[in-house]
Amino acid sequence: MSESVSGTAVLVVDDEPTVREVVATYLRRDGHAVTEAGDGTTAIDLVQRERFDLVVLDMMLPGVNGLDILRRIRQMGDMPVIMLTARAEESDRVAGLELGADDYVVKPFSPRELAARVNGVLRRAAPKVAADAARLDFGPLVVDQRAREVTLDGALVDFTPKEFDVLAHLAASPREVFSRADLLRDVWQSSPDWQDPATVTVHVRRIRNKIEADPENPRWITTVWGVGYRFEP
Repeated sequence: MSESVSGTAVLVVDDEPTVREVVATYLRRDGHAVTEAGDGTTAIDLVQRERFDLVVLDMMLPGVNGLDILRRIRQMGDMPVIMLTARAEESDRVAGLELGADDYVVKPFSPRELAARVNGVLRRAAPKVAADAARLDFGPLVVDQRAREVTLDGALVDFTPKEFDVLAHLAASPREVFSRADLLRDVWQSSPDWQDPATVTVHVRRIRNKIEADPENPRWITTVWGVGYRFEP
């Protein structure tokens, strides 16, 4: 059983009452304060009026769909979002990840697994202290693990929690090569058996788009073909 992160506010958005009830029950057992929404319009209204630490968001909703809601959330900030989808196609998963989703779970899913994913994302999004409080300084690029901030040429770069985790993990071990399976294990606390390795590819692409002058010819995060990725100090 994964360690829970209690005392946090989670919004569960799904048009199926049974799914909402089951998910909310498991999350409340872990000590989360859960708010439910059955449609996109209600969800958008809630995230604009209230503070949530994480959103569990169904992709297929009547009216305003999950991807539209995710776009609105990302316009407001970097609140962690876990997508629920009944679609197993890679293109659907990639669409959510490209828009800034931190994780996804395919229906039908285990409520216990979803609760573990929620706790994992919340732990990674929480401020780090003590031994983890390190400032990784590479001249123009600075990764501040205490503040969970990335600056490039002195300007703050907007990162989602999972994007920050991937960059910080790579930057903490310069020139060490990490496979996608390594990153799934270390950052997502998952494996290719449960998580599509394309998730890593999408996150690396998004990071490059934010910190590389030429994302097609990256200076900071390079690809070791056939193996994985490494950070160049």
